[in-house]
Amino acid sequence: MERGGRDAIAIGLVALTSLVSIAGACAEIGGYALGWPGAPVELFALSFESNVPTWYASSLLVLSSAALVLCAERAPRDRGAWLALAAIFAFASLDEAIEIHEHLGALVDGRGVLYFSWVIPGAIIVGILALGFARFLLRLPAIDRSRFVLAAVIFVSGALGMELPLGWWTERAGDDNLVYGMLDWVEETLELAGTTTFLLALRARLRREREA
Repeated sequence: MERGGRDAIAIGLVALTSLVSIAGACAEIGGYALGWPGAPVELFALSFESNVPTWYASSLLVLSSAALVLCAERAPRDRGAWLALAAIFAFASLDEAIEIHEHLGALVDGRGVLYFSWVIPGAIIVGILALGFARFLLRLPAIDRSRFVLAAVIFVSGALGMELPLGWWTERAGDDNLVYGMLDWVEETLELAGTTTFLLALRARLRREREA
């Protein structure tokens, strides 16, 4: 992108995330309401794993990790915090691919909105990370801080927040129906939107540093 011009990479990234989300919604509706065959539905639905959306979500996270390493190399201070974030996002990419977090559910017996009980240790971990990085966040420029917080709120709203209604519904009606599919679509779309927002925020920071 030139100064004052359109950022083709940012536009392309937003368009790709939107395309993955829209394809996922079509797959959920087509599979449950229109009787589409299973193979294309399973390939693009966000409520299925080991498919195109899973690969895309994992790729966004690992790209964020790489961008964080670049931020660490250029940072005059807090390099440890940048690298720690890079490691967290690398692990999140692995978790997205093989669902390590699902095993946390075995630690707590949940019911109702806590049917997916991994959200309890998950929320504790998120709280610890928020406290641990609070001072680092406060030292960032205001523009970076606001973008990072926005990305985190969007992502956590999906990853943890939407697990509550999804768990409530799954306990009552199971996970093989349109309502489950659409609730899970909202959850996964928020996660994709949050990660995309964070990656764009990192890209903007790196560009700003290069042009300074």
